[in-house]
Amino acid sequence: MTIFQKIIDREIPAEIVYEDDRALAFKDINPQAPVHILVIPKKPIAKVADMTTDDKELAGHLIWVAREIAADQELDDFRLVVNNGSGAGQTVFHLHVHLLGGRGLEWPPG
Repeated sequence: MTIFQKIIDREIPAEIVYEDDRALAFKDINPQAPVHILVIPKKPIAKVADMTTDDKELAGHLIWVAREIAADQELDDFRLVVNNGSGAGQTVFHLHVHLLGGRGLEWPPG
């Protein structure tokens, strides 16, 4: 069980900013920007590569939730990041979308 599943199950606390029947969003405990929120599916999916055709609508929903949170945070400019695998920087193997904003974000990211 991942730390994110424990957050979904309320076994460990998190500063939750959004929740519905398919997704949960909370502030990152190690923020890389003034606004750094993680949007996760409640369905356990380890990474993007593990998604199935049945997950297409869920993927869109996660992006929509990130957009709604960005609007609530009054962010005109923001970045969404999804890492797939440890070589790409994924450290928690429960699919998640990073919403970053509140400062200038350079390209390439690093």
